[in-house]
Amino acid sequence: EPCCHRIHAHSNMQFILALLAATSAFAAPSALRKAGPAANARLSAALKPHMRNAVNKVARDVSQSAEKLKTGGTAPMGEFWDPASFTRDIGDAQVRRYREAEITHGRVAMLGALGFLVQEAFHPLFGGNIDGPAIYHFEKIAQQYPNFWYPVLLAISIAELGRARVGWEDPTQGGGLFALRDNYEPGNLGWDPLGLKPRTPSDSINMANKELNNGRLAMLALAGFIGQELVNGKPILENLQG
Repeated sequence: EPCCHRIHAHSNMQFILALLAATSAFAAPSALRKAGPAANARLSAALKPHMRNAVNKVARDVSQSAEKLKTGGTAPMGEFWDPASFTRDIGDAQVRRYREAEITHGRVAMLGALGFLVQEAFHPLFGGNIDGPAIYHFEKIAQQYPNFWYPVLLAISIAELGRARVGWEDPTQGGGLFALRDNYEPGNLGWDPLGLKPRTPSDSINMANKELNNGRLAMLALAGFIGQELVNGKPILENLQG
């Protein structure tokens, strides 16, 4: 991963050097001397915004790369644990997409793992008739209340559309397909109704690491719940008590 960032930053530096070289191609030194200070000033003013944008892009990419290395890497795995080398030959944009997917799936898994335990122990909805292992609840609800899932799917679609509008580029407005916005921090949708987000950068990184690690654990736990119930057909709590 650090190698990818160095290559990316190096390519930006090459762009800056090429731009500097291109400025000398506009006019030879002798021509510039003949043109006088006024022409040089105009040329400098014309090139200054391009140089500033190029330098700012390098600084932003380096800053984003450093920030990515600060989150998600905790002991004992180190700053960036990637034994399968998924990120070896990809750029920053794809790494950020992976992080967005990891955070999103981790959040869903945390809710799912909690839902397994709560629903199997306490299920007053639907007259208390939806009982047994949670892996079969979807099927049971669809059988007894066929139209229930339509509004649920609609609500999920609205939530996903809102998430896409915050973090993803709009292809109809010239943005890339399946590309995150440059100024979007993966997972940060700006939704914090309880005001839990810390105010200092170090505390924010600490909370982000906690969320990632709990989400990773929840994904493994949820896979274990599903596998266990498929094996013996018993609710998770019964397996834990037995």
